[in-house]
Amino acid sequence: MQRHGTAAVGRLFGPVMLIWFLVLALLGVWGIAQQPRILLAVNPVYGIAVLWDAPWRGFLMLGAVFLAVTGTETLYADMGHFGRRALRTAWLRLVFPALVLNYFGQGALLLGNPDALEHPFYHLAPEWGLYPLVALASMATIIASQAVISGAFSITRQAIQLGYLPRLEVRHTSETEIGQVYVPRINSGLLIAIIVLVLGFRSSDNLGAAYGIAVSGMMAITTGLAFLYMRSQGWSLALAVPVFAVFGLVDLTFLSANLLKIREGGWFPIVVAALVFTIMATWWRGRRLLAELRARDAMPLNQFVAGLAPDKPARVPGTAIFMTRDPGHVPAALLHALKHYKVLHERVVMMQVETQDVPHVPGEQRLAIGELGKGFYTIRVRYGFMDQPNVVRALAQCRVGGLRFNLMETSFIIGRERVRPRPRRTAFWRWRDRLFSLMTNNMLDATEFFRIPPNRVVELGGQIEI
Repeated sequence: MQRHGTAAVGRLFGPVMLIWFLVLALLGVWGIAQQPRILLAVNPVYGIAVLWDAPWRGFLMLGAVFLAVTGTETLYADMGHFGRRALRTAWLRLVFPALVLNYFGQGALLLGNPDALEHPFYHLAPEWGLYPLVALASMATIIASQAVISGAFSITRQAIQLGYLPRLEVRHTSETEIGQVYVPRINSGLLIAIIVLVLGFRSSDNLGAAYGIAVSGMMAITTGLAFLYMRSQGWSLALAVPVFAVFGLVDLTFLSANLLKIREGGWFPIVVAALVFTIMATWWRGRRLLAELRARDAMPLNQFVAGLAPDKPARVPGTAIFMTRDPGHVPAALLHALKHYKVLHERVVMMQVETQDVPHVPGEQRLAIGELGKGFYTIRVRYGFMDQPNVVRALAQCRVGGLRFNLMETSFIIGRERVRPRPRRTAFWRWRDRLFSLMTNNMLDATEFFRIPPNRVVELGGQIEI
């Protein structure tokens, strides 16, 4: 169902979630009515007293208590899909009140009946309502997974745009909301991961340790990133340190309590994080090595243009656009074309598509056009990491800068290099070379990623060793 987009999923699941949270609230109100004194739990003195009387037991309890807030963290994963206003409205008016009432109701149940500790949530419901509640909870679980799934799609797309992952197929599922995307390979990968999780952990209780470390670790990292960001925005140390020290103290306290559960399953998110980091770091480092190799062997474009004679090589009608990562140097595809065909087009354009570290680039800052003479031009197209690259649309915008393109007279020439690891590398690093080669040789074709008309594309390939 993911391929139909968040909006379609929301229309189907929205009413179910509304019923779910209303049932949570009603069950909580019923429990509170039986033991109204549970409302005294609002007073933080009781929590402090537990930590004071039994510090070590209280510290261990933090790892379990933390699971009560982990679900709210998925809200932030969908910020790019729904926006701040929608999430704020849903949280303050429905989700937060319903959750608080339900947790109070469970606490009230335990005050009156400590034997209900095993499943206090289901014991809140009358006996006749047990199976309907299980069915509703199962549907809510499926729906809640949408936050993680759609968040994974969004983050993957941004990582691709920023150059930390190879190009993958990204389908846009909405004509009005830019953040709603579907990534087939990530969807399949999540399915495999979930099957492994279910077979390995067998119960949600065993999975709790893994989930606690994942979310508490992410919260701590977010606090550190927020500190760095606010410092870059002009906050002084005198202001930033006290503010984020409060958040950091809370995050690190919960993280340290959850780290005690590494043997119980907390190792899993650490292994997954290390694996994802290795893939992203390998891709980023490999791309830098490739860029260095290309720059070392490439000829400066200005020097190449200056060396062209008026009548040699021969010029043929039309426009050739070479997709390149460095418009200051002659791309290998141009040299291959010149070597084999012995001609150049009347107009030759070096186009670079650049992703900047901002969500969106304004339209007036999208293009930078340069003229080198003798029919040579450079075009830099800038996108934000949440923008969708579209080369044809960018060419249409070039009319503002005085360049007009007729697609029927334009050829897009793309270099397609096959990466091979060097045999001279030590065995320790050889696996990383092979991993980068595997990702490079299996990434999405540039024609599809940049939305270039396939019938106007010429690919010229070669091999390169890293």
